[in-house]
Amino acid sequence: MNKLKILNDPIYGFITIPNSLIFDLIQHRYFQRLRRITQMGMSYLVYPGAHHTRFHHAIGCVHLMQQAVNMLRFKGVTISNEEENALYVAILLHDIGHGPFSHAMEHSIVNNVSHEKISLLFMERLNKEFNSNLTLAIKIFKGEYHRNFLCQLISGQFDIDRADYLKRDSFYTGVAEGNINSERLITMLNVVDDELVVEEKGIYSVEKFIVARRLMYWQVYLHKTGLAAEQLLIRVLQRAKELNNQGRNLYASTALTYFLNNKISIDNFTNETLEVFSELDDYDIISAMKHWQHDEDFVLSKLSKMIINRNLLKIKVKKKKIKESKLEMHITDFMQAHNISKEEAKYFVFTGSISNQAYQLKHNQINILFKSGKIVDIVKASDHLNLKTLSKPVTKYYICYPKEQTHIR
Repeated sequence: MNKLKILNDPIYGFITIPNSLIFDLIQHRYFQRLRRITQMGMSYLVYPGAHHTRFHHAIGCVHLMQQAVNMLRFKGVTISNEEENALYVAILLHDIGHGPFSHAMEHSIVNNVSHEKISLLFMERLNKEFNSNLTLAIKIFKGEYHRNFLCQLISGQFDIDRADYLKRDSFYTGVAEGNINSERLITMLNVVDDELVVEEKGIYSVEKFIVARRLMYWQVYLHKTGLAAEQLLIRVLQRAKELNNQGRNLYASTALTYFLNNKISIDNFTNETLEVFSELDDYDIISAMKHWQHDEDFVLSKLSKMIINRNLLKIKVKKKKIKESKLEMHITDFMQAHNISKEEAKYFVFTGSISNQAYQLKHNQINILFKSGKIVDIVKASDHLNLKTLSKPVTKYYICYPKEQTHIR
């Protein structure tokens, strides 16, 4: 069977699968599940084109990693065949642990189990199936390999993951501000003392990358309407879980029912749990909500209808914390309007915060290599006035409440 396939990607054109191991991993049902996991969660309710999947993204990352390996070798950096394959495996599987609608799962279906931890569990399971051929990839993924620049390619402030998702998400949302030149950035990569650096002539591309990341977070990833939709989804699943715990037997797929009935944390995330998780995707959630919108429970029914029909909560974003009195006012109004308890009303009226830090000064810095051999952090190397400002976290606060409240007051 010919395993050296060529795929056609809307971003990069033709992508080649580098070897039979990568082909077999792509063919595995664990990885094929990513075709059913949206890359950008509920963002398609804001940007109708944002229906691309984690599968698209992972394949794109393998393509960019091939470019990075070839470029570094061209510049005299030694990368063995084993290390090369490990990089391809690690970047291919880096997001395999994402649950339905990506990040919403981490706060509702399971208790604070990050997708990175689940990705690692999947990789360890696959390593047994593939005769320990993923051992080095796992080491690099965990950041434990002695050649640090290989780990930085997988996870860093400028890594292959970000190089793909910014460009890809920009394309599918139509938000041009995020369109970075991934190929040029990769062309400018080099390695000094086992650390990844960007050559001096790539400095403006790095500036664009950091600014693009900031803009994509405010305009897309933290867009207030997408945020309201994601918070609704989290609350739908939390309410379903609460009702199941009270003895209700809600309609749901076998996989979703398992997570509604069990309190799952990293401590009891067994092989059985992982197997059930591998059956769970966006379609389980959508199918359940289509059914739940007709449920007798007011909260579950109304929340589900809001998402299915895109009749979302009103959301206001402020620079200062939301006053408790304002929150209480909206809660009281909704309680009285629908004759429900305060606990039920809190599903529809709530506050929270969002934070955006485009660049972290003390974490896996992006270093610029000058022709003199001097290596300087991008913030100091750049004459871009805003870069230092972009390294400071910006926090905003939001309040969500039903649109009908705006007619009351």
